Amino acid sequence: MERHFDEELKELHKGILRMGAMAQEAIFKSTEALKSWDKNLAQGVIDADDKIDTLELSIDELCIDLIARHQPMATDLRLITTGMKINAELERIADLAVDISQRVLELVDKPLLKPLVDIPKLSFIAQEMVKGSIDAFVKKDAGMARKVVLSDAQADELRNLVQKELVEDYMVKDGKTADRAVPLLLISRHLERICDHATNIAEDVIYLVEAKVVKHHPEELS
Repeated sequence: MERHFDEELKELHKGILRMGAMAQEAIFKSTEALKSWDKNLAQGVIDADDKIDTLELSIDELCIDLIARHQPMATDLRLITTGMKINAELERIADLAVDISQRVLELVDKPLLKPLVDIPKLSFIAQEMVKGSIDAFVKKDAGMARKVVLSDAQADELRNLVQKELVEDYMVKDGKTADRAVPLLLISRHLERICDHATNIAEDVIYLVEAKVVKHHPEELS
């Protein structure tokens, strides 16, 4: 029975890794669609979201089944409950990639408002944070997870720069730019929210490894 339980935990682990890979791919493709003004790539991200939703549900069902049948304790219970939370965060990340792709479809037939500089930088940070949080989960590395949490401030700062420029340098000076500026504002917000979800995953990893709750407790990060 114990060996069978271990095998099921490995399946949970594999499922979360697969979910993480799909979420990372969605972020990458949605940003590439923005940079290359590629309708087909953006639509592909939107169309692929059903597969991610299906995987999320199957992982949730596995977690509930494991708890119901095996009544795990201590570390095993933390692994399963943390897996459920990470699964939900990854699904939301994928949803935000869909949101970005939808904004791309709104923009693609219009002239580019400005060269894309800070948004690609923010996308890179978001992708690195998601990758870092998943790597921390795989390696059960709380130190790596802490680096992800601490990098969220950089994402917030970059989002603020993007929004300040779009509002003050474009929308305030010329209201006719709003139909091109607002989707870019939303994309920056979507990317910053992806960083927030990556931070949540990293905080969950710290809880998994150290049984410490660091959310709302920055002193625990040191």
